Amino acid sequence: MSELADLQDGVMPPRPFDSWLLLSFGGPDGPDDVMPFLRNVTAGRGVPDERLAEVAEQYLMFGGRSPINDQNRALRSAIDAELDRRGHRMPSAWGNRNWSPTVPEALTELRDAGCESTVCVVTSAFSSYSGCRQYLDDLDRAAAELDGAPAVRRIRVFWNHPEFLGAVADRVTEHLAAAGLDTSVATVFTAHSIPVSQAATCDYEEQLTEAVGLVSDLAGLTGRVELAYQSRSGPPSVPWLEPDINDTLRGIAADGVHDVLVVPLGFVSDHMEVIYDLDTQAAASAEEAGLRMARAPSVGTHPRFVAMLVDLMEEAAGSRSGRPSLGIAGPRPDRCAAGCCPAPQRPPGARGGRA
Repeated sequence: MSELADLQDGVMPPRPFDSWLLLSFGGPDGPDDVMPFLRNVTAGRGVPDERLAEVAEQYLMFGGRSPINDQNRALRSAIDAELDRRGHRMPSAWGNRNWSPTVPEALTELRDAGCESTVCVVTSAFSSYSGCRQYLDDLDRAAAELDGAPAVRRIRVFWNHPEFLGAVADRVTEHLAAAGLDTSVATVFTAHSIPVSQAATCDYEEQLTEAVGLVSDLAGLTGRVELAYQSRSGPPSVPWLEPDINDTLRGIAADGVHDVLVVPLGFVSDHMEVIYDLDTQAAASAEEAGLRMARAPSVGTHPRFVAMLVDLMEEAAGSRSGRPSLGIAGPRPDRCAAGCCPAPQRPPGARGGRA
């Protein structure tokens, strides 16, 4: 059920909710799931199985199982526990864009439990078509096709919320200590690359650039700080956001730097695109270049991050005043305006992400 008609100045009217939904990308649970999962990710794009088999090998290096599913289960449990601690005892469900449990399955579960109003947490901190609009479209489509579906609204995008940025900064400072590094170390923040044409229709780059500065200040970083991109896919002829993390590491090494900290700012859990693209590929690039690379964990189930998500649920319900944010951009609207982050025109053979 769409709530666009209720939107005024980007802020939804307060509405209580009787359940909540965790919405994520999805990933295979075992080797037999890998190819069907990749076909779901690339459905309608004409990607041949031979190309998917190349990506499948990356999953098979880790037993054919994506860590994202267990990470989502852990996040769901942590949020349930925080809700219980605050006296909000309610049903929850978990749905994915590309693998079971799917969005329609999750909404059916909530409807069958008698739920009428659901608040949705999306595991994406930054705005782009794939990180925001596509999830909203999936929700609207699934609700429209399900008789008696609960009304769904999602919490606002939280990239500049003080507690998200604070949790990232905590991960940075904790890992600096664990790796025997100090705040003067060269630091590279990473995020998923997207096509340049898609970036031109949203403020993804601006969000990331501001977030890098805010986290650097919160963590007290005094050394070289850069933003790089990772996990690009699709034909080389299509321009994507750069610089690539591997090129950035080689450039840092060429400048005589010996130590580097990599921070997966654009990801909220250590899923496949973190453990393969960073811990495997980028780590190999760093070693070849003579760099000692440390990688900070993503926010995962950091207590500040979990508490913030529940704060945003309460904010959506109208039981929490104020809309905190850091930086100059201000808090994001509850619901994106029509036409925000439009669907990209995909060339033949373009691939989606991994998780």
